[in-house]
Amino acid sequence: MSTHDELLALQRALYESRNPTRRWLHCTRRDWIAERLTRLAAGRRGAALEVGPGSGVYVPLLARLFDRVTVSDVHDAYLAAARVIAADHPNVAVVQDDIRRPALPAASFDVVLCTEVIEHVVESRAALAGMRRLLRPGGVLVLSTPQRGSPLEVCSKIAFLPGVIDVVRLVYREPILPTGHVNVMTAGEMRRQLDAAGFAIRESHKSGLYVPVLAEAGGEPGRRLAAWLEARIYPGPLDWLLWTQYHVAVARTRD
Repeated sequence: MSTHDELLALQRALYESRNPTRRWLHCTRRDWIAERLTRLAAGRRGAALEVGPGSGVYVPLLARLFDRVTVSDVHDAYLAAARVIAADHPNVAVVQDDIRRPALPAASFDVVLCTEVIEHVVESRAALAGMRRLLRPGGVLVLSTPQRGSPLEVCSKIAFLPGVIDVVRLVYREPILPTGHVNVMTAGEMRRQLDAAGFAIRESHKSGLYVPVLAEAGGEPGRRLAAWLEARIYPGPLDWLLWTQYHVAVARTRD
């Protein structure tokens, strides 16, 4: 099995993880994004693009919300998974395309979804410029990505040290794979890159408090405690501790 096939299988399992905190971290992100997409579609169905669909969790939702949906990626495993889902949705097209140098027609989408992708792209400025090129003026980008410095990102690096990874896999009893995160940004840096690419941020949010040991050993009470703490951290000066940052940004009209 290739690395991308393994990652695909892992992504499918995360939303049903036996670990309450692991499941909560991913389901919270999914639900926040789904709610924002639903809001956007309520005003105008139009055309949507998802960049980097992963396991395809958002594809059926996009197909219900928008008249025309395009799913793009550069990796065959993710494209193959998206095609299986698209077979049940005639308004979904799956294409191989590199968002850093998109071949799709410019200004052809009303909404672009890019969730948990930009941290895998070293050339994030080029990727954001590509998304801006594909959006019509006034179109909306929905983006999520981890926060640099959050405990989960820091601990993820430690988890894969020799010897440590064996203990982590024993504790979780689920697939644990390297994240492949090569470009994790602070919220400030992400906002600056969005601005430079021609976006005006309409809304930002953060979620996902990971507390080492509590997450692994605390079970459902530990998850509830993490959620209680998160509600008191966000918004505030300590919300850099939360794992995921979200931005809903509008494509500015070019000068």
